[in-house]
Amino acid sequence: MSDVTIGRARGEVLERGQPAERDLLAALAALPAKAVPDLLRLADDVRSRYCGNAIAVEVLYNAKKGGCSEDCNFCSQSARYATDVDAEPLSSVEGFVTAAREAYARGAGEFCIVVAVRGPSERLLERVCRAAALIKAELPLTVAVSLGILTDRHVEKLARAGVDKVNHNLETSRRYFPSICTTHTYDERWETCLRIKRRGLELCCGGIIGMGETLDDRLDFLVALQELRPEEVPINFLNPRPGTPFGDRSLVEPIEALRFVAMARVALPSALVRFAGGREITLQGLQDLGMRSGASGIVLGDYLTTDGRADAEDFAMLDRLGFEVLA
Repeated sequence: MSDVTIGRARGEVLERGQPAERDLLAALAALPAKAVPDLLRLADDVRSRYCGNAIAVEVLYNAKKGGCSEDCNFCSQSARYATDVDAEPLSSVEGFVTAAREAYARGAGEFCIVVAVRGPSERLLERVCRAAALIKAELPLTVAVSLGILTDRHVEKLARAGVDKVNHNLETSRRYFPSICTTHTYDERWETCLRIKRRGLELCCGGIIGMGETLDDRLDFLVALQELRPEEVPINFLNPRPGTPFGDRSLVEPIEALRFVAMARVALPSALVRFAGGREITLQGLQDLGMRSGASGIVLGDYLTTDGRADAEDFAMLDRLGFEVLA
């Protein structure tokens, strides 16, 4: 039966060029653990067919630590929880530009400015736009931003400043979203994603696996992403942060993490599927295998409030696997 399911997926995605629909994704999710290596090989073949051998490397810049008004249960930057994150003020424009220069020098092709807020104030938006314009004028970087819930006016100003891509994650399924956040809605996130798409900016939209969601939630999440058709899908794995409501959750099992990345690849064959937060702590010694599970991008270094591994280790891994890092 496993061979039949894998063969069906191979025929659908590679031979007919169609993304895997929900029923096929459900069948892949139900495969026994011993069949997962075959699923990973399929996902790697899909990645190779649609994305080639290039890997997109991104650096995140946490431009204002902590103090967020929202109550996302996974986030140590929420002002509502007693965590080890000390609030810091918004960076200066020069701070943004310096961080971008450092990211470029480290070998990244993409630089993402992240601010933990419900949505940008006028002051924050103006500073980000000034910094983005300066960075684009000086460096050959893709500039992305993650600024919370956006209006049409916000998106228009970002586009005029030269921002290439906007990150706004759905995080999980519509059904499960109220279990992770109550201070804003799934619909607000969805509308932000649509605004980004309507303006013609690239949409980076993914989520977090391991927050207590069911298999059906994971499938619904992938189907929602298929409807949005983001250019990039960052996949995070919960790294439980002390002091948050999800601080006592268990880590995702490595085999399930790899399975989900592979499912994301066959669901969204041409998207940039990027390993993001929780990669190291979840996969540990299986990170080489992780890069053969359908991923076509990684986040380099730290993840806002948690540590990544040394740049040299990631570049050595990519070289060892024969990938080409996008400039």
